[in-house]
Amino acid sequence: MSSKSNNYGRAFEYACITNLQARIGKVRAVVINEKSIIASKSAWNTIDEHDQNTYIRASNAFIDTLFSAEPLIFEQNNSDDIVILSINRDTDAEKGDVRDIIIARENIRWNIGLSLKHNHFATKHSRLSASIDFGAKWYNVPCSSNYWSEVRPIFNKLDLFKASKIAWRDVLQKEDNIYLPIINAFIKEIKRAYSVNSVITTNFISYLLGFRDFYKVIAIDAKQITEFQAFNLRGELNKPGKKTEATVLIPKTDLPTEIISIRLKPNFKNTAELYLNNGWSFSFRIHNESTIVEPSLKFDIQFLGIPASIVTINCRW
Repeated sequence: MSSKSNNYGRAFEYACITNLQARIGKVRAVVINEKSIIASKSAWNTIDEHDQNTYIRASNAFIDTLFSAEPLIFEQNNSDDIVILSINRDTDAEKGDVRDIIIARENIRWNIGLSLKHNHFATKHSRLSASIDFGAKWYNVPCSSNYWSEVRPIFNKLDLFKASKIAWRDVLQKEDNIYLPIINAFIKEIKRAYSVNSVITTNFISYLLGFRDFYKVIAIDAKQITEFQAFNLRGELNKPGKKTEATVLIPKTDLPTEIISIRLKPNFKNTAELYLNNGWSFSFRIHNESTIVEPSLKFDIQFLGIPASIVTINCRW
């Protein structure tokens, strides 16, 4: 992610958490963990007034829907029961918690999280290289010697290109000589891992979507819509209060248990498509982000399909 995109993302975080504080504060006690928002506040101060107004509108649009799905935000037990808002650390995401904003009540040991996106739908931006064992990291089955023997010579060649400061635009037939053999090795390795351990699908989803349930909030400026999706994979969301019930109901979604197929996308040399049962499917597109060649490639991982039980609400603004 570029520094500019990162700034926009953090600024959207700041708009969301301050809007939540203002809206919740009209009803009950709420505080923000100030240390957690330092980077987001700094990013907010770098964007112009027009963008700030856009982010305020986009972040305000989904809040009523969130309140309707989560009655525990407002239900109070006593005067000391305070809602605490915070922004997750980058290290939390690295450990598998993909939530950006956490809404918590310590008195009842309850919290929910929001995963925020601004003008993009990517699930993950993972890397492949000569040393990254994606199998061990993603689904706890180390990559095979066959995989390494196929990809390491290619990444070693990229290392030589980097030393010579060769630009990606000057690499001849990079789709045939770099992207295609790497994506084919990736596909074969997942097939091998699945044949060894058929339960890798659970770990796979935990890697892609985290080990905690969350609401995904996607601001789409061009359409003036904030998309609100509920990933209630473990039943952590939509808990009723003692006195109040949710008015937006969020069903629990079944996790995938098997891989139906993984293949090279037709007419593409850099994209794999993974199809799982229970309505899940993903695309994995490898690409480069830098001008000068680097000895690693990045995945843009996106949904091809999601289960019908995942509630999606478009909130206009």
